[in-house]
Amino acid sequence: GDISLLKQTGAHVIHCPESNLKLASGLCPVQELLDSGINVAIGTDGAASNNDLDLFGELRTAAMMAKVVANDASALSAHKALQMATINGARALGRDHELGSLAEGKLADIIAIDLSDPFLQPVYDPASHLVYSNHGRSVSHSWINGVPQVQDGRLTRIDVADLMLRVEDWAGRIRTKAD
Repeated sequence: GDISLLKQTGAHVIHCPESNLKLASGLCPVQELLDSGINVAIGTDGAASNNDLDLFGELRTAAMMAKVVANDASALSAHKALQMATINGARALGRDHELGSLAEGKLADIIAIDLSDPFLQPVYDPASHLVYSNHGRSVSHSWINGVPQVQDGRLTRIDVADLMLRVEDWAGRIRTKAD
């Protein structure tokens, strides 16, 4: 009944598999939702229920969980998982006309992944590598609306040393209040 209701109302599902696992809140029937025509996007939830917020980790977990839930090794292909992280997410936000795919007139929100790591070789299917072998630390470049955010693996708009000092200061404050 829930899937019929989601379809009738045009609702979107944001799947946060690692949060679901950590909180023991159930297994999402991703393939069944997709087969029913429901838009499913991938999310990380928040730091309280997902310690690393690594979208690539979510992709890997979502793809593997979908296979177990569907009892089908072909469920949720790597290409479909990438769609969940890109165009499906933009669709859920109502912004697929400007985000989520590389097309003329859309915002230039792009990342580049360095697949040259020896542990990622050989690369037969880049989509499969992005989903099953990759992690967020492999992002070599990132642009948001065409503005560089990461170049050669380094943040361009954040002073990391200053950020780490502020993080440690806040961590100390939180520890003091907790005691």
